[in-house]
Amino acid sequence: MADWVGKSTALLEPLAEAIAKQVKDGAALFADDTPLKMLAPGNKKTKTARIWAYVRDERPWSGKSPPCSWYQFTVDRKGEHPVKHLSGYQGWVHAPSHGLRRANHCRAMDGYAGFNGVFGEGKASEVACMAHIRRKFVDVFTAQGSAIAEEAIKRIAQLYGVEKQARGLSPEVRAALRQDNSKPVFDDLEEWLHAQLPKISGKSSLAQAIRYALNRLPKTRPYLDNGFLELDNNTAERAMKPVVSAVPTPPSAPYPDLRFRL
Repeated sequence: MADWVGKSTALLEPLAEAIAKQVKDGAALFADDTPLKMLAPGNKKTKTARIWAYVRDERPWSGKSPPCSWYQFTVDRKGEHPVKHLSGYQGWVHAPSHGLRRANHCRAMDGYAGFNGVFGEGKASEVACMAHIRRKFVDVFTAQGSAIAEEAIKRIAQLYGVEKQARGLSPEVRAALRQDNSKPVFDDLEEWLHAQLPKISGKSSLAQAIRYALNRLPKTRPYLDNGFLELDNNTAERAMKPVVSAVPTPPSAPYPDLRFRL
C-alpha cells in the first residue's frame, strides 16, 4: 500500500504544483505547522514528523480567488522546510507566534523560530497573530482572575468587534474602517500595556503575557493599513484541523524523502 501511495503522489505532483502556485500568487497567505507521529522504518518506534499548511483565503475581503490550502509533509521540523516551501514569495505571511504554549492540535509553540528565515529583505513580510496574544491573557485570567488580564481581553475584543463589521468589505473600505475604529484602540492597548508592566512582578505570568504582547504587537500592526490582511492566523489553524483529525494512527514512511502534498 505504501508503494501505491508513493506512486499516487508522483501522479498528483502537477496538481500539487498548481495548488502551490495558486496559494503563492496571493498578496497574503496563512502558515502553520503541526506534529504528526510517524513510524520509523525498522525499529517499530514512532518519531515526530510535521505537516505544514499554507492557505490563501480572500473571502474576508471579497477577493476573486477561491480559497485553497497547500499541505506539505516533512520528517522533521527544521526551519529549512518553510524557507524552501515559500522560496521566492514576497507577499505577507500570517505566521505562528513564538513562545506560546497551547492545546490546539495537541501541540505547543515552544519558542520555535523556524519561520524566521521566511522573512527579510527580498523575502516575505510577517503578520503576527492577535489570537495568540489574547490567549496569553486568557490563561492568566483563568488561573488568577487578574483584573489587568481581563481588561486586556476586553480591549482586544473591541478590535475583533471592528473585524465583524469589516468582513466582506473591500480592502480599501476595511483599511479605512480600521484606521477610524481599530487604530485608536490598538494604540491605546499598546500604551496601556507599557504602563502596566512596571506595576507588577517581572517574574509573574502576567508580566510574561504583557512582554509577549508588546513584542508581537508591532508585527500585528500591518493589518491596520492593509485591508487584505487579517487580525489573526486562525485561518491556517482551521485548515489544519481536518488533516490532523484524518490521521488516527501513525503512518509509516518507507521513503525518508517522500513528501505528501494534498
